[in-house]
Formats: sequence, C-alpha cells, structure tokens
Amino acid sequence: MEKLHSPARAEIEYAASLLRAGRLVAFPTETVYGLGANALDELAVRRVFEAKGRPSTSPIIVHVSSVEMVRSVVAEWPATAQLLAQKFWPGPLTVVLKKQVAISSMVTAGLDTVGVRMPSHPVALALIEAAQLPIAAPSANRFTQLSPTTAAHVRQGLGNRVDYILDGGPCTVGIESTVLSLAEDAPVVLRPGGISRAQLEEVIGPVALRSGVDGDAHPAPGMHPRHYSPRTRLLLVRRGDVPREGAGAYLQLRTPPKREVQKVVQMPNDAASYAADLYRVLHRLDARGYDWIAAEAPQGKPEWEAVWDRLRRAAGGS
Repeated sequence: MEKLHSPARAEIEYAASLLRAGRLVAFPTETVYGLGANALDELAVRRVFEAKGRPSTSPIIVHVSSVEMVRSVVAEWPATAQLLAQKFWPGPLTVVLKKQVAISSMVTAGLDTVGVRMPSHPVALALIEAAQLPIAAPSANRFTQLSPTTAAHVRQGLGNRVDYILDGGPCTVGIESTVLSLAEDAPVVLRPGGISRAQLEEVIGPVALRSGVDGDAHPAPGMHPRHYSPRTRLLLVRRGDVPREGAGAYLQLRTPPKREVQKVVQMPNDAASYAADLYRVLHRLDARGYDWIAAEAPQGKPEWEAVWDRLRRAAGGS
C-alpha cells in the first residue's frame, strides 16, 4: 500500500483557487478519491459530467465541511439528520434531503433532493475550508469503472481530464459512502456503503434498503446495474467454482479454487477490511491482463451488504 501523504498548505490553497475558478480538482476522502467542482457553479459541474462520461440521470453528492455549510445546500435540516450528523459526521454517510434552489438541477439529476456529506479525510476538509464552497464530487474515474483509492488510480483513469490532483495517500474505508434518504416517508438506504444499516438503526430505528430504480433519474449515485467495474471480466462464484477456460485470478474468502488459477488473493474475512482492500486489489489484478477475475461471493450477512453490492454491480448485476 502507498505511504500516507499530506499535501503542503500551498497545494491545498492552489487547489481551492482552481475550484473557485470553475476548474476540476481530484482529492482524497476516506472512501474514494472524488472529482470536485464548485457545487454552486453549473458550468463547473457540467465539466465533471463531461470528464467522467457520466449520464445526466446520475446525481452528484455535495461535500461540506460544517453543518453550517449544509444550510446552503439543503432546504431543511430535520432532527433525524442532526442526530445522524452528530454520530457519523465527519464520515462515510451521505444524507439525502430537499435541496436549496442555489443547487443546480444538474447536480441532482433534475430531482428536488440532494445528497450531502461531510468527509473525514483531513485533506478533503482542509480543501473545502480553503475554498469556502460546497464541493460537488463523484468518484474521480470514468463512469462505471473502478473507483480510485489512490492518486495514481486517478491519473490512470482520468489523465488530463482533471485540472489538478491532490495526493493524500490511499483511502482507508475503500468503498463509497452509505447514501440514506430522509426525504421519504421513512428512512431508506439508497446505496449501502461505509456505514452499515445496523449502525444507522442504532441511532434512528428501522431503515429500509432500496435496490431498484424508479424513473429515469436515479435517487443516488452508484445505482446503475453495472458499476465499479474493472476492464477484466469479473465473475461471482461459489464453492471455488472458477472458470475452466483462460488464465484468471481468484479472490478467496474461505474456499480454495477447484481448479488451478494464475493468482489467488486471500481476502479478509471481515466486511470492513474486505471493503478497504477491494478496489486496490481489483486495480492491481486488472493491470495484469487476465482473462477473468473470479470473486468468491460473500455470505449474506447484513454487514456484507455494501461489499455484495459493489461485487454484484462490478460483475454487471449478475
């Protein structure tokens, strides 16, 4: 794993000046690297969609550095949101609420709601503070491809489509934030992520999980059937039943492969550690030119919801 890196204050100030000028800056969060733009500048947000090849039906999460900044993004801040912020912010939880009119419909895929979160990575918080702006930032990669967890991943995936990359070392959570909608009759997780449903339910009671999409615009990012995908074909298998043809790699949890494979990667047996390693491992294997990557499907326990979601979508929804 890459060594931790802390950019100089001058780098952060320069990146902040670019954001204020409508440019794009990739920056680290605890989840994955984000491709940031001024959330109040529609032209800058449009550049994010163009750089990623992202469809307009997929909304972008807005990142803030304080609850006070949230007020410029959301039209309401209910008591439930305050409870969650006190418990999980800064951290990998995105809350979906009714949006302020200042937030462009491009950010929200035309919906009247917006996802907002306060990242815990010190570089991300320093950047938002320096820019004094809410930052709209999806993952810093081409649409549907593997999310980046290092600055090198961003450079490989986006190249000159980004104006500046702040290198803050590897991400620690390793998968995207949990997206929780509070804009409906009852709380519902739109995308599982770094905070589990069980953790949420300890604070606010029962929380539902939505897996499908109604209508053209998606209520949260990461809801396309195929997403987070390596270029190499990814397969979900059980009982070590890897393909017979071609050369491949196997992500093993508990069961060895039934046949010889080129590479076996022993993955962690706990969900949080697996999530932290997942994209890093897939990036590395994807660069080796295998015919396929097979991942042993995790158990159907609640704490594995986020990992299962990423693997299923990376395999094309199978």
